[in-house]
Amino acid sequence: MNIFKSLLGKVWQDPNAAEVVKIEMGQLYLVRPGNIRSSRECIYNEAIATIRRVPALDHNFQLVITRVYEDGDQELLEDEDETDEERVFLISEELEFRSGVTDDEPTFIWRDLDGDVDELYEFVASGTNEPTRAFFETCMYRAMYERKFKASADNTKDSDLDQFIWRPVIKARGKGGNRKSPKNQQDSGDLPSDTVDDSTVQSQVMPAKPTSAAARPSFASSSLPTVSSQEGHIFSWNLEVEGFVAEREEVVVAKIVERTPGNFNYWLIVTDEDGDFVSHKISSDMNPRWAQRTSSLTWNYANGGRYDKAYDAFKTAFAQCLWETLHGVEFRKAKPDEQAYVISSTTEDVEMRDVEDEDEDEEEVESELDPDEEASEEEEEEEGEGDVVSSMPQGERNSQLTIGYKGDRSYVVRGNNIGVFSHSSDDQVKYYATISKISTPKGKEFKPQEVMLHDQDTKMVLKNPSDSHSLFSMDIERGKVVEEWKIHEDITIDHIAPDNKFAQTTREQTLVGASHNALFRVDPRIPGSKMVESQYKQYVSKNKFSGVATTASGKLAVASEKGDIRLFDTIGKNAKTALPPLGDPILGIDVTASGRWIVATTKTYLLLIDTLIGEGRYAGNLGFDRSFPANAKPMPRRLQLRSEHVAYMNHDISFSVARFNQGEGQEENAIVTATGQYVIAWDFAKVKKGQLDKYEIKKYEDMVVQDNFKFGDDKQIIVALQNNVLAINKKNLKRPTRNSLAVPMSSLQSRSSIVNSPY
Repeated sequence: MNIFKSLLGKVWQDPNAAEVVKIEMGQLYLVRPGNIRSSRECIYNEAIATIRRVPALDHNFQLVITRVYEDGDQELLEDEDETDEERVFLISEELEFRSGVTDDEPTFIWRDLDGDVDELYEFVASGTNEPTRAFFETCMYRAMYERKFKASADNTKDSDLDQFIWRPVIKARGKGGNRKSPKNQQDSGDLPSDTVDDSTVQSQVMPAKPTSAAARPSFASSSLPTVSSQEGHIFSWNLEVEGFVAEREEVVVAKIVERTPGNFNYWLIVTDEDGDFVSHKISSDMNPRWAQRTSSLTWNYANGGRYDKAYDAFKTAFAQCLWETLHGVEFRKAKPDEQAYVISSTTEDVEMRDVEDEDEDEEEVESELDPDEEASEEEEEEEGEGDVVSSMPQGERNSQLTIGYKGDRSYVVRGNNIGVFSHSSDDQVKYYATISKISTPKGKEFKPQEVMLHDQDTKMVLKNPSDSHSLFSMDIERGKVVEEWKIHEDITIDHIAPDNKFAQTTREQTLVGASHNALFRVDPRIPGSKMVESQYKQYVSKNKFSGVATTASGKLAVASEKGDIRLFDTIGKNAKTALPPLGDPILGIDVTASGRWIVATTKTYLLLIDTLIGEGRYAGNLGFDRSFPANAKPMPRRLQLRSEHVAYMNHDISFSVARFNQGEGQEENAIVTATGQYVIAWDFAKVKKGQLDKYEIKKYEDMVVQDNFKFGDDKQIIVALQNNVLAINKKNLKRPTRNSLAVPMSSLQSRSSIVNSPY
């Protein structure tokens, strides 16, 4: 390799040279070993490969593959955010970079750390001669050397770079394994992309310790009761590098302590030889994510190291402490099956039961990999419709969205007015009319608290926040409330749901009502109180019901502020299944038409539950019809945002109620929600295969109030912002990256906030 010494001296030692080496011609492929359908897919037909320095960060380099546009494609460059003009990879050992030959052409191969474990990128350097190929490869190894050792590679020997030459390794695992301590776990080349982004984990970079006293908590954890304690390494997300960098060279101790014994006030502490330097109160707001394969805990705003055998014990202790914090009760007092249910909710990505190995939607893959020429034009039109609600009162803000199945209409509540919006043939949302000054039949104005379309979209049922014992029926064509439905003098109606998932498309007159501790049917046709006495069930405990959803056959899923979920086959009976609370209040709930899947929304994560009973006497039935065996309750799965993405978004997560796409005869294949300025959609097919963090994002300038799919459409999402209403095609959502999240660097939190979290 030293035959390039003089050339390296020219290009490598100049710190002002942004580019180290470049190959001017090639093609980029995505390789999926073992995938018969599409084992090698061309990403860029013409491309340039460059090794580039990371600005303002010494000893860090990037491998950049830039698309070369053909004639007629130049207009795609006009909107940088909407094109796929280059792919950037932080150069580190985790890439498992290597060279090869394909069809007599030299190639460079490295791991796709954002894809599945076995997916690879391949750059075919067409026409590149052997010296150029070897020089490029040497520069890659030198870049790895500098990142690993934080030192110049100028005086390296060939033998110093040999450690970076990738060699396939078959790992043997015995009962005890060979990983006796974290210090023996420095080879991070086997890190998968379960939870920690492999392209960013760097277990050997050791920046100097912070010496500021403010970086340490004000109490010594050594004086507090310890629940669990394990050795490991700690990393923090570096916004400039777009990767995790090690905080300490030596092994640190991560432990869970009880700040005030008896009050269930637990803290996660990281300590070194100088004392505690990270402390976080254990709560759901930490956005904790666990990954078995990397034996890691990732949370905002730091990343915990790998633990191996101790990982399970530490994860279990963390889950127990989080549960006790939320409930104020000792975990040991929960039933054994409830304990297992809670612990299982922290399990990382695994494929769900009976999921078919379906082929990926090729059109969707193309929309991810290729720039969409129409995307920027469509979204410019959408963003330009900021005045579509100009006829609505300007002092109020949009608060609710409901979508009709008939006539391509959406309705948005804004104060005591309802805006009516039409869905045009070009998939845009346009202002149509305003139903002004919503009032009771007696003329008293009110601001609807909850709305639901009814009776083939000819009516809208409204909840009046100042009258919790009645519902109000509005004739949509007349734009006027025509009836008050008194429910019961002693029973409030806090939540409403259709008789079945598609009842709004029929002449069905009844609907489902819920108070804080009762379920009942409402029939507006009966005289007097509209509650059907024979279909009423009150529960003794204070359940604090927070949402109701119905299946296509009318079975019910009911959530509560306490976090539990009940499944009913009909109103008026006890629940067939009661799933214990994890502790976080559930804000809303939705269910697939078949009843197989439930998604419940909490503030910081979505909870996905498969209701299929997998074993026992009633295997094959759903939890709506039969009870789960005590030892075989479903394993809830958390859908949450990756910690590094939350860092770029720079705001506390607060999800709106998540919804499946819906339509008669249509299978659910997406879940949509929102937080802050972001619309977020999960690919449900990938989620069922265990890929829980496969989501896409779109950022808006205004806060998102609510979003949902257009009825019968799994592509168009209707979005209600605080002061606008628009539509977006799901394919225009982007994979979360620093660019797509698009928060200015100047507004992001500094890394010092990671360790400055005193009691």
